[in-house]
Amino acid sequence: MADSENLDLIEISPNAVPPVVKMMDYGKYKYQIQKKLAEAKKKQVVIDVKEMKFRPNIERHDLEVKINHIEKFLDQGDKVKLLMQFRGREMAHKEIGLAKFDEIVKAVLDKGAIIEAPSKFMGNRVIAMVAPGKKK
Repeated sequence: MADSENLDLIEISPNAVPPVVKMMDYGKYKYQIQKKLAEAKKKQVVIDVKEMKFRPNIERHDLEVKINHIEKFLDQGDKVKLLMQFRGREMAHKEIGLAKFDEIVKAVLDKGAIIEAPSKFMGNRVIAMVAPGKKK
């Protein structure tokens, strides 16, 4: 029947008993599948991870600017990796840097973020991951 109408037999479900086939143009079928995949890809959301570095002796204005950048990233739907890096003598006074880092994390949480990974020490740096809060 398919040959008489210049169509192809397309196997839709080969594992069914009996196998399910459809009479249609194979090129049109491939085109429809391609369109469905393109539509699905268009609707998917890509979440980037932005990184913001701090030092223990950061000034107030610089800190405010960086926190505003973090807020902008979170509003765009991106995750933000907060990183406090210690160098040289700063390693001898980690408690000062950790207090500053906790202050930074608290300020970011006040902007509507949620903690995805709590702060942890890795060598000479402290890392925390925050994600955007739920939209209202």
